Amino acid sequence: MKLTSKLVSALAMVLLAVPVAAAGNKITLGFAQVGAESEWRTANTESIKKAAAKDGIDLKFSDAQQKQENQIKAIRSYIAQKVDVIAFSPVVESGWDTVLMEAKAAHIPVILTDRAVDSKDKSLYVTFMGSDFVEEGRRAGNWLIGDLAKKGMTGPVDIVELQGTTGSAPAIDRQKGFAEVIASHTNLKVTRSQTGDFTRAKGKEVMEAFLKADPNIQVLFAHNDDMAIGAIQAIEEAGKKPGKDIIIVSIDGVKGAFEAMMAGKLNCSVECSPLLGEQLMAACKDIKAGKPLPKRIQTVEGVFPAEKAAAAFPSRQY
Repeated sequence: MKLTSKLVSALAMVLLAVPVAAAGNKITLGFAQVGAESEWRTANTESIKKAAAKDGIDLKFSDAQQKQENQIKAIRSYIAQKVDVIAFSPVVESGWDTVLMEAKAAHIPVILTDRAVDSKDKSLYVTFMGSDFVEEGRRAGNWLIGDLAKKGMTGPVDIVELQGTTGSAPAIDRQKGFAEVIASHTNLKVTRSQTGDFTRAKGKEVMEAFLKADPNIQVLFAHNDDMAIGAIQAIEEAGKKPGKDIIIVSIDGVKGAFEAMMAGKLNCSVECSPLLGEQLMAACKDIKAGKPLPKRIQTVEGVFPAEKAAAAFPSRQY
């Protein structure tokens, strides 16, 4: 009886030890998201949550509602909770050094996802994973130049631009890449450029103002698909045909953009994949295992003109 009792006690101790050990090895990730301003952002959030659940990573998630102060507050909360890794997609590029230095002092590694920061101290974060926004702007510009050539539009072309959130990396870089490409084409001119804050509602509102100010708009370049979709509504309400009277090129490659292309209302969408969840979890596991990471992890993306939309649509994941 004494032997049996000892065996039972020993077995109980082993069983109790198993979940404790597992819990001790579990990675805790604190993620501070920009918000839920677009189809793209929603897909990005879903990708992160799904990948964390799949990999058994304890995800602490916060929605900053597009406010930098909310993200900084969330990051400080993660530092206080002593999470294993902090990741975030910065609302704007500047103003992060102080909180990142706090994370560094607490020995908590930081991963930047989707958007970069302009800090000169690259040691404040382990890696930046996401798209090359400058290249996306270039791709939009190159597609437009090719399309105008096909249409024989060699005369002056008035272009309006819907920018993303002021101060954000994608807004700055996409504008830069697009401007760089069209600079050598003197017939192309961006006549108006204003932020639409990456939202459909704001995209519609700004496009309405553009149309009232300039009835001769021939091209719209939108920094994301959601603003382009909002602008399409404004164009239609003004009695014009989007995709025909006004050529529209935007960035992201969300399903809504493919639907607009198949309806003949959007001419091209440059892909920017939000599906960063698996890459992020893999990076967290590598950090925990002490493996080095490259300073830049880039996603692979394409360009989808309207004529390719129907064939590509069934395989779109976002």
